[in-house]
Amino acid sequence: MFSGIIEESGKVVSINKEQSNLHITVRSPFTSELKIDQSIAHNGVCLTVVDIMNDNYTVTAIDETLQKTNLGLLKVGDNINLERCMRLGDRIDGHIVQGHVDQTAVCNKVEETNGSWLFGFEYDSSKNNVTVEKGSICVNGVSLTVVYSTANSFSVCIIPYTFEHTNFSSIKQGTIVNLEFDILGKYISKLMHRNA
Repeated sequence: MFSGIIEESGKVVSINKEQSNLHITVRSPFTSELKIDQSIAHNGVCLTVVDIMNDNYTVTAIDETLQKTNLGLLKVGDNINLERCMRLGDRIDGHIVQGHVDQTAVCNKVEETNGSWLFGFEYDSSKNNVTVEKGSICVNGVSLTVVYSTANSFSVCIIPYTFEHTNFSSIKQGTIVNLEFDILGKYISKLMHRNA
């Protein structure tokens, strides 16, 4: 379980393809605190540490993960949002995030709004995922509040701290991002479509 509060920004230092898997090696400030088999969210995708060497660690994304996320688009040198899993008894500053990305979206708007930024995203609504205004959404692992919502799009406002400490500063129109929708909303949507 995660909270959607990004802990650090990591840098992709190598990407190796093996059959349909992608081994992604990341340099992070907290690598020395990690252990093999630990879960870390990468742009909101929960992956398991499989190797540690100096300041770098490696995770493996399988085909199922690559089909539903933007991890297959990563390049060496890219910054990636990182969050280690929650500890029991800690405050939850964002919202409950599983690290199970539902689908991707495309950024269709970036607007500087006198000290903050408005980002708009469009997604495939045929998967029955929904957003609601003032509801929670996780974009590249960042817990955010939906500002505007339609059947297949939404927008969020980004404060300067989040812009500077996550990879939101590199998101432009056309950038593909990972989305994890609110868990309660997903259950409600599934029940409504089942009973329709």
